[in-house]
Amino acid sequence: MKIYEELIPSESATAVALGSFDGLHLGHKAVISQTLGEPELTPTVLTFTENPLCDLGGNAGGELMTRQQKIEVLESFGVRQLYLLHFTSIMHLSAEQFVDEVLIHVCHAQKVCCGFNFTFGAGGHAGSDDLKRLCAARNVRTAVMPAVMLGGKPISSTRIRALVAQGHMRSAEKLLGRPYGYLAKVEHGHQLGRRLGTPTLNQKIPPTFVLPRFGVYASRVSLFGGSYCGVTNVGLRPTVGGRHVTAETWLPDYNGPEFYGETVRTDLLCFLRPERKFSSVEALGKQIQKDGLHAKKFLQSNRT
Repeated sequence: MKIYEELIPSESATAVALGSFDGLHLGHKAVISQTLGEPELTPTVLTFTENPLCDLGGNAGGELMTRQQKIEVLESFGVRQLYLLHFTSIMHLSAEQFVDEVLIHVCHAQKVCCGFNFTFGAGGHAGSDDLKRLCAARNVRTAVMPAVMLGGKPISSTRIRALVAQGHMRSAEKLLGRPYGYLAKVEHGHQLGRRLGTPTLNQKIPPTFVLPRFGVYASRVSLFGGSYCGVTNVGLRPTVGGRHVTAETWLPDYNGPEFYGETVRTDLLCFLRPERKFSSVEALGKQIQKDGLHAKKFLQSNRT
């Protein structure tokens, strides 16, 4: 997939999907799918390095994926070209300028796709109806997708963030179309897990991410080309007086090489129990073993 971080003209005509796509959930996938299936047009996405609210100094409520995850998911959707821009680089353009200078001159768009609630142009005053009108006047086709519903409610990044914060990972997975997870480097910890016979993979959840409910999760870890059952504790490690949020994962069935310094994907699949303080590290070790059994049982009965 070609990736442009500046407004460099496309080498071919495109069908381009527009949006912040801060999660790439099933609603976003429905929009992006409209760029596919036309061999003469290159499936393209124009989006931003971060949520426009964050780019303007606000708070969007937490990210649901890293840049690398976004690129990987877009590739899996069939996107062949990506414009990954800073929102501030185009926020000053009027609606007409955006269509003329960005969609036509840069993207060479012959088809433009967006969601029903898409806004654009200086101040965000133009909407999907304006996009259809401006594109029609320039002989550019449009596809405006309605909300994708699940459980009687629209799928949205806000809804998914709330589910993650509450630990409802299975519900979040249904809306995302994939598990909630993070891609982060493995760091050295305090070696407590090793002393307990449950050595852990220590990662920092990206600071801009929505923070999952503190507790223990059945997880799946992608490492060295394989996929392993994991038990992940997200929280402050109260038994040992921890002060900083950590994500520590024990892989019950892993017997491979050390993974320090590797960038690893960890998917949180199911909330097992809240984080709590144990009377001793030995009691904690016994509970981790029980958590491992529960995690393996969950993965065995929910193979995907």
